[in-house]
Amino acid sequence: MEVIQQVDAMRAWSAEHIRAGRRIGLVPTMGYLHPGHVSLVAGARQRADRVVASIFVNPTQFGPQEDLARYPRDLEGDLAKLAPAGVDVVFTPSAEELYPPGFDCYVVPQEMSTVLCGASRPTHFRGVCTVVLLLFRITRADVAVFGEKDFQQLQILRRMARDLWLDVQVVGMPIVREPDGLAMSSRNVYLSASERHEAVCLSRALAAVRTAFAKGERQSAALLAVAHRVLEQTPGVRLDYCALADQATLQPTTVVTQPAICAIAAYVGRTRLIDNQQLLF
Repeated sequence: MEVIQQVDAMRAWSAEHIRAGRRIGLVPTMGYLHPGHVSLVAGARQRADRVVASIFVNPTQFGPQEDLARYPRDLEGDLAKLAPAGVDVVFTPSAEELYPPGFDCYVVPQEMSTVLCGASRPTHFRGVCTVVLLLFRITRADVAVFGEKDFQQLQILRRMARDLWLDVQVVGMPIVREPDGLAMSSRNVYLSASERHEAVCLSRALAAVRTAFAKGERQSAALLAVAHRVLEQTPGVRLDYCALADQATLQPTTVVTQPAICAIAAYVGRTRLIDNQQLLF
């Protein structure tokens, strides 16, 4: 497994494998990896001849009061996880390498970025789309794999790839959970023991929505009420949003008549966690 830090070196590596007719898979990450990330590598490995994993804590997707400075980092531990997973190259650029002096062009998604997480993090998806487009261009990936825990991100990136005619397939992989149901996240390391116990209410609320939907409930207000009843049992959790939206557009829906998603964002202590449940027919 190679580790590449420079853009020019990464582009040269990709060009060599493209000339040899090999398909390149990309797994973009911000590091501090867990088994959910490793599952993305497995998904890329199934779809490509060579796999690139990027590790880059992207400053442009953090707001002024967010956790950029304290975001967990463990490059040595990450490399130890990626080598046996089948990664060929780990791309670890610096911020100066991706955003050189004078950088002034950004990708700004529209309607899909104004709802859910975008409502409280208005510049977040501008940063996400910009850095992912840079990674697509630098690695020249044929396929890129993302986790469905960040469902809004996944759908926005799919739309970006479609609207900008990018020659990359954007693939989503299922959420990987702890034994008690908590969605795996690099930010879980922030949680104290008591907060870790409280955080499970997100997955419990979504499980209750899934059960109500399976029993035939289709009214969004009723499904959201089910989630709120569970969340209210844990008063230490501060809700950002609990919403039900159309999967394709991410816009709110009043009645579920096509694939939808119930999504939750909440603060447990100082830590903002997200989770979701797809509602499929």
